[in-house]
Amino acid sequence: MKAVVLHEVGGPDKLGYGEVPTPTPAPGQVRVALKASALNRRDFWITVGAYPRIQFPSISGSDGAGVIDAVGEGVDQGQIGREVVLYPARDWGDDWRCGGADFRVLGMPDQGTLAEYICVPAANVVTKPEHLSWIQAAAFPLAGLTAWRAVVTHGEVQSGQNVLVTGIGGGVATFAALWARYHGARVFVTSGSDEKLEHAKRLGIAGGVNYKAADWGKQLRQLSGGIDLVIDSAGGNVVNAALNTLNNGGRFIFFGATLGNPTEGLEMAKLFFRQVRIQGTTMGSPAEFGAMVAFINKHRIEPVVDQIYKLEDAVSAYKRMEVSDQMGKLVLLNA
Repeated sequence: MKAVVLHEVGGPDKLGYGEVPTPTPAPGQVRVALKASALNRRDFWITVGAYPRIQFPSISGSDGAGVIDAVGEGVDQGQIGREVVLYPARDWGDDWRCGGADFRVLGMPDQGTLAEYICVPAANVVTKPEHLSWIQAAAFPLAGLTAWRAVVTHGEVQSGQNVLVTGIGGGVATFAALWARYHGARVFVTSGSDEKLEHAKRLGIAGGVNYKAADWGKQLRQLSGGIDLVIDSAGGNVVNAALNTLNNGGRFIFFGATLGNPTEGLEMAKLFFRQVRIQGTTMGSPAEFGAMVAFINKHRIEPVVDQIYKLEDAVSAYKRMEVSDQMGKLVLLNA
């Protein structure tokens, strides 16, 4: 089969597209002939070595959708021909609060979805939503699930609340805005791009501010009247500005820290007097994945797709992600 393979670190230019052995499903597994896959920031970090315990050769990719074309021992042959979307991880474990010791994201060390075929446990696929194209179906797994756990599980979003999603444009941030809006919240966003802020308004966002302004937090609070839930992946000094937008009892949920730790520290007294909750989160469980897919089906939600590439042109997609130009997901389509 054809696949996108990384043999050494050094950035997207170190990726190669070529033949690798086609996998055979083990007992309890299904093989999926992938129609489409999608990139996540994790895939780029692996190419530059900014990820723990990288193993080579590496086939990245956590998002994928396709058709089951073979099954392993113990799996119903009737599964063959089923159109599915992949749960983007392995071995969450039994504790809903956090993935267990064996939890790992699909795509390094396990083979990922940037390939023509992949074998996964039969329990790790769900039926593709009928209203979605292959491109759309491949766009939602990892980013959608990460956002779902942040907004719904930990954020406990409610209708009528004000939600702030920082750094709109990336996959998780875009899904966070969608989940909040479809739960009846008013959604506000930040971006360093006025163009992305305008695009966000077309997605039903209530308003946004450019975080390059020194007083963006004050602007956001005036615009919204106060925020009940912040979803953030930047960290750094964004944290204090975002915390200052929160109403009493507000929640700050973060799934990344691209800017590192806040250099200013935290205003602890303000946090406990206002009873603010700070919660870290990452990925999500199979149960949450199932709940998200059911929500997508119920509301016929369509993911935001930025650009579509052929699998063989993956390097170009990686480079677009590297400079954060995208608004939504970058999808790779198999021929």
